[in-house]
Amino acid sequence: MKAKTPKSPQPKSASKPKPLTAEQVRFFHEEGYVIVPNVFAPADLEPLRRELEAAIDEKALELKAEGKLTHLHAELDFDHRLAALYRDSKENGEAIMRRLEGLRSGGFRAPEMFDVIVHPKLLAKVSSLLGTQEVVASSVYRLRPKLPNIGRGVVPWHQDSGYFVAACDEELIITCWVPLVDATAENGCMQILPRTHRGPVVEHHTGGNQGFLVIQDENLPADPRQAITAACPRGGVVFMTNRTPHCSTPNYSDHVRWSIDLRYQSAEVPNNVAAMPKKIDAIGKADPAFYAKANVACYPPEADFVVQSRDSKAVAAYPDYVRRRETYEHIKTGYAPGRHWPNSAKPPAEK
Repeated sequence: MKAKTPKSPQPKSASKPKPLTAEQVRFFHEEGYVIVPNVFAPADLEPLRRELEAAIDEKALELKAEGKLTHLHAELDFDHRLAALYRDSKENGEAIMRRLEGLRSGGFRAPEMFDVIVHPKLLAKVSSLLGTQEVVASSVYRLRPKLPNIGRGVVPWHQDSGYFVAACDEELIITCWVPLVDATAENGCMQILPRTHRGPVVEHHTGGNQGFLVIQDENLPADPRQAITAACPRGGVVFMTNRTPHCSTPNYSDHVRWSIDLRYQSAEVPNNVAAMPKKIDAIGKADPAFYAKANVACYPPEADFVVQSRDSKAVAAYPDYVRRRETYEHIKTGYAPGRHWPNSAKPPAEK
């Protein structure tokens, strides 16, 4: 069934970004998600699209110089070029995506990405859902290029809380899923199980497609046939709670379904904004029980940073954001990223 979307507020001539309406906030807390079109103007996302296009070109030229790639497909636009490069060579396509996807082994952290994370239009909506002006960008965000007819980008049913420490199960961490193209059922938009976010975090298993966690059908809190199709236009945002079960379906179109997912939380939710890994590890060495008893952050391996606060000095600038992420990536920490789930899921065959 199609997603229900509450009415968006009518645009007004005002420079201050608008929060969500009371109806949209109510819908989010009752349904576990809300789809909001026109959070961004197309021009707001264009710098990020251009920078991603440049990053693809840079890595493709690097691979060509190494003799690994012959056809640059420079004639193709941003929505089609990566798919063509992957079709020519899976190895080259994977190398380009590793450069982009924002994982701990590197990732895309250009100023244009930071500008979206801290964009006032997005933060105004997030603040109205959190009920506070003190907002932390949660430790994990991802860039998702879902290629046509390739099983790599298919994400099985899960709750984001499955990846977080159990101590944060009752906290609210908002996922903002931002498509950089129109996200449709054809190109693999998300499926969401509404009104299932108030129960506990259900059992997950390791071993899902591409190493993702997966909720097996018997553990889903509702029949998957009750899922809504979370189609969302470019410029819109799908807001979800961390306990909302969702999955991502195959891309049957002829273009890449580009999206990013960002996470935000109240500054009162456990976070690591006040500490660098060396400091945390120094405490852990002195007190081995520290990691077990201390709620360092909901997703400890990556850096949290303040994006909105009444104390303007606390808000991270772009150099702070880069420094924190790079520090967390290069120091091996003693704490685990989440919890230990059983490994009994069988990953689907890649298409």
